[in-house]
Amino acid sequence: MKKKSKKTAHIHKHCVACGLCVRECPLQAITIPLGITAIVDEERCVGCSKCAKTCPASIITMVDREATV
Repeated sequence: MKKKSKKTAHIHKHCVACGLCVRECPLQAITIPLGITAIVDEERCVGCSKCAKTCPASIITMVDREATV
C-alpha cells in the first residue's frame, strides 16, 4: 500500500457524479454509491491528488487530514 500524505481529497457538495475521479483513483478510494455525488474513503485515500487534477469542475480539493476529523 502507498504511504499516505498529510492531505486527503475532499469533494464539495456541487459534485455532479461524472465519474472521472472514480476512474482516475489508483486505489478505488472514491465511489458514487447513489449516483448523486462522489464520496472519498479517507482510509484508502493516499493524497495523490489525481482525482483533483482530473475533475473538470474543480470540485475536488486536497485538504489536511486533520481538517476532516
